[in-house]
Amino acid sequence: MNWLWTSSDLLAAMNGRPVGNLPEGVVGISIDSRSISNGEAFFAIKGDRVDGHDYAGLALANGAALLVVSEGKIPALGRLIAPMIVVDDVLEALIRLGCAARDRSAAKVIAVTGSVGKTTTKEMLRHVLSPLGRVHASVASFNNHWGVPLTLARMPEATDYGIFEIGMNHPDEIRPLTKMVRPHVAVVTSIAAAHLGNFASLDEIATAKAEIFEGVVNGGHAIINHDSPQYALLERAAAAAGVSHVHSFGANPKSEFRLVEFAGGADRSVLWAGIGGRTLEVAIGAPGRHIAENALAVIAAAKLAGADLDLVLASLATMQPEKGRGLRHRLKVGTAYLTLIDESYNANPASMRAAISLLRDAEPPAGGRRVAILGDMLEMGEHAADVHAALAEPIVEAGIADVWLAGPEMAHLRDALPPEVSVVYRESIDDLSAYALGAVVPGDVVMVKSSKGTGCVRIVQALLDTYPEETVGTGEV
Repeated sequence: MNWLWTSSDLLAAMNGRPVGNLPEGVVGISIDSRSISNGEAFFAIKGDRVDGHDYAGLALANGAALLVVSEGKIPALGRLIAPMIVVDDVLEALIRLGCAARDRSAAKVIAVTGSVGKTTTKEMLRHVLSPLGRVHASVASFNNHWGVPLTLARMPEATDYGIFEIGMNHPDEIRPLTKMVRPHVAVVTSIAAAHLGNFASLDEIATAKAEIFEGVVNGGHAIINHDSPQYALLERAAAAAGVSHVHSFGANPKSEFRLVEFAGGADRSVLWAGIGGRTLEVAIGAPGRHIAENALAVIAAAKLAGADLDLVLASLATMQPEKGRGLRHRLKVGTAYLTLIDESYNANPASMRAAISLLRDAEPPAGGRRVAILGDMLEMGEHAADVHAALAEPIVEAGIADVWLAGPEMAHLRDALPPEVSVVYRESIDDLSAYALGAVVPGDVVMVKSSKGTGCVRIVQALLDTYPEETVGTGEV
């Protein structure tokens, strides 16, 4: 059996004590009793809302090979009979296991953070490196205090490339995570107005993102967006953290990985990249200048991790967008079709502007409209009114004539839009969803974007449930 971990290695890494007859090993690690697979270890993490110990029995019923539980929770497990590893604290044990996974691995490790584009960049890296070796990468956006150690603990010993997304919404969150990951290459995609409610300025956000450099291994690399106003701050932070090699990407002429020219299309795009004195034409399987900028970071990270550059460039042409991050759906309405662009996963001012630009570049057929369906951007704090109202400018510049809004903060955008823009406003996502189902017409290109916490994905799902889908195409926002 090809074990992810033997039980003896689990015990040693986590400083646990065995209870019952432990299996020889486990094939995976899970913290979700509902989706656990046969032969996996279930880590009973206590979260803010639920305690995994309450679901230990369900995990066993669904195939868990052993349980990892806290010493203090043993009485609460009652008469549950199962192989167990008992530890002081389950999350701390998972962190220790993640660090052990990193210690035993010879993989080239890449870590990605940034206000915008980190998940897209991580997925692009997964895509371009997969033909070149065994890749292990974060699932979805597992980028926080439990997602990062879980991703580490799941990394097989025989991994060639490890790709980790590291996020934050407060200072001092990235620091312990990057020290677990210990990347060879650390990427900061961008600095933008995300989580503004927790920071006084973009410089403060940049300083928090720069914590990622503190974990870079000796002789490692930092990759920074040279188009960012905070570039100098980030460059100084990388040097202060002892990073040996600092690289840049972007349209700035001084960029080491330079965006020389960009040609956008409705479904894909072309980037001309200046690298090492050469200008290379790169086809990208998704539209949007912001995607091309992220692709430059991907090219840089892959090259610095030792990947074959020609194979990396070829793979960018076949990349596909992710659900909630620009996945396109062609939906049948009557005898014709509309295009739905699903950007419902998350939003901040920078990604909103990128999505609006993408909708601008879409070409509806005769009778169709460009429709922006927008929900609130969360965690904007005292800046919420201003950043929502400021979206009026890019909407007008893009020539988008139909804007449908939901949420209390989007009322500020409603009030800021000029009379020539047709605005529909509803207080709740569900009310706007009901409106949208009856208001879309054949030929429309409809883009849905909001912060995940608003539930805007329900509008996407309602459209998918109501109108049959013909194909799923490309086009990530």
